[in-house]
Amino acid sequence: MSDDNVTLVQRLYAAFGRGEIGVIAKAMTPDYAWRIAGDKKHFPTIGEWSGPTGVTDFFNRVAEHLNSTEFSPREFYPSRDRVFVLGHYKWTVKKTGKPVAADFVHIFTVKDGKVSGFQEFTDTATFAEAYRG
Repeated sequence: MSDDNVTLVQRLYAAFGRGEIGVIAKAMTPDYAWRIAGDKKHFPTIGEWSGPTGVTDFFNRVAEHLNSTEFSPREFYPSRDRVFVLGHYKWTVKKTGKPVAADFVHIFTVKDGKVSGFQEFTDTATFAEAYRG
């Protein structure tokens, strides 16, 4: 099962790279929770999304506020129903034109071949600083 979970997660990253957010949304269970750790008041993509349009709403926020210049999931570690991903990304904050780069940890929880949970940990202070200008 762990290899299948890693394959699913890798397919979702590939879909993101192609701009196919609908593929990601269809891979969610009805009761999923999509969480970006941090204080929501500091950056518009921090928070929690769920429900029929939650993932799409999240990625719309990303597109509204950020331009990706690098998105590199680098290491995948399966553990039972979870896949831990270590990576690095670089963005430009649209509001200020400031670049921002950080490492990330993504944790996907997989249930019956679909994602029931996603959590991101990153350097949110760096994003907040670039957003404030």
